[in-house]
Amino acid sequence: MIKKLILLVLFTTYLFSNGFEVNKKLSNFTLVNQFDKTHTVTSDTKTIIVSFEKGTGADINEFLSKKPKDFLQKNQAVFIANISGMPSIITSMFALPKMRKYKHNILLIYDGDDKRFIQKDDYSTLYKLENGVIKSISYINKEDLEKSF
Repeated sequence: MIKKLILLVLFTTYLFSNGFEVNKKLSNFTLVNQFDKTHTVTSDTKTIIVSFEKGTGADINEFLSKKPKDFLQKNQAVFIANISGMPSIITSMFALPKMRKYKHNILLIYDGDDKRFIQKDDYSTLYKLENGVIKSISYINKEDLEKSF
């Protein structure tokens, strides 16, 4: 089962290896969450928040922990954490068990070659979409999270 998930993630990454850009229509893509369940990001999604660093991810998790369990769903949003730089032993022993305590979904990028999402040090990337088309890309910190919704 885990091999199928890894192959699915790698295949999805291959298909969408081009970066996301403003005015570009996104095709559906699939990532696994912290419970190893696949989730498809569809054209209904209005907000994508991507974290590339431990600190920014912690800020987003803290923010979402104070919200109702269905906050992301109600806001047609997804939170994606790029954990590709984390050693697999650290991921399996520490990071995933901690992530599994959260009531919200955290979609995970395991593949360091996934270059769809752009990043800026010390910030999370916020994608705003309409009907599957990226309308804006911005960089946010924890003070900007509430304003993003």
